[in-house]
Amino acid sequence: MKYKVLGNTGLSVSTLCLGTMTFGGKGIYQVVGTLGQAAVNELFKRAVEAGINFIDTANIYSEGMSEELTGQAIRNLGLKRDDLVIATKVCAAMGPGVNDKGLSRKHIMQQVEASLKRLNTDYIDLYQAHAYDPITPLEETLRAFDDLVTSGKVRYIGASNNGAWHLMKALACAEKHNLHPYISMQSHYSIATRELEREIIPALTDQHVGLMVWSPLCAGLLSGKYKRNGEATDAGRYKQYSFIPVDTARAFNILDVLHTMAAEKGVTVAQLSLAWLLHQSAVTSVIIGANKLSQLNDNLQSTDVQFTEQELQQLDEVSKLPVEYPNWIFNWRNR
Repeated sequence: MKYKVLGNTGLSVSTLCLGTMTFGGKGIYQVVGTLGQAAVNELFKRAVEAGINFIDTANIYSEGMSEELTGQAIRNLGLKRDDLVIATKVCAAMGPGVNDKGLSRKHIMQQVEASLKRLNTDYIDLYQAHAYDPITPLEETLRAFDDLVTSGKVRYIGASNNGAWHLMKALACAEKHNLHPYISMQSHYSIATRELEREIIPALTDQHVGLMVWSPLCAGLLSGKYKRNGEATDAGRYKQYSFIPVDTARAFNILDVLHTMAAEKGVTVAQLSLAWLLHQSAVTSVIIGANKLSQLNDNLQSTDVQFTEQELQQLDEVSKLPVEYPNWIFNWRNR
């Protein structure tokens, strides 16, 4: 396992992060996974043995069950809490009340206590704003987060699913008011969905903000189960439930190359897809989730995949985005 520093900090995290959305299976999350405690323990044990020290969850996953199962797995396995970097999130609705959602001081303070209790821990390493809240003043959100860092209940704060301008506004607000800034962004990114490269990745790179990638296999599209002719080894989550917009014609052009390259290199399509992300300099950690041990073992091997320059160029060529304004102006001026 390799490790990278997360953003502009001294915090080292594994380049693969164990995602916990498959834990619990309560509510809408049953389509993602329904793992109980025994299965969660097994995945945790294998992940830690492989060198993963980074765990990502959220209060909304299975209505809190994911956090509970995560905390219990750490206790059941006798893992040392300080050896782990635990990340969770706040913003989504956790009840029917008008204040049971968002990034207000009230909701943040309520939810951090609930997450700490479910995780059975005294502190959260990375507390993330799960989405942009257009209602709550940004200074209110950042001051609440800052108070949590000062109190020791939270070590670092991050954002998720923000636009580049959201991030820049938050960083400017933190600097203006001398508050702790976001040190990471959690965003969707894959070889089939590279929109992040238009503005968000340049902003992250410029501001030295770490990037955590969610759904790196594009809800299973890049798992190796799907081919252009419609063949699928099983129904898969991509066909059952995926809200990620994908240019399918372009995606299957990419999959044609991935299937051929995987066969030539003796690896899986999933391993290649994850390895491509691990070779992107802006990426700090790739979040991998699994419903069974065999999936986790397959994903773990992605850290061993190496590409030649020609292979990387081939993958870039088939997956690159069409150039949009103003980037074509930048490219033209920089010739």
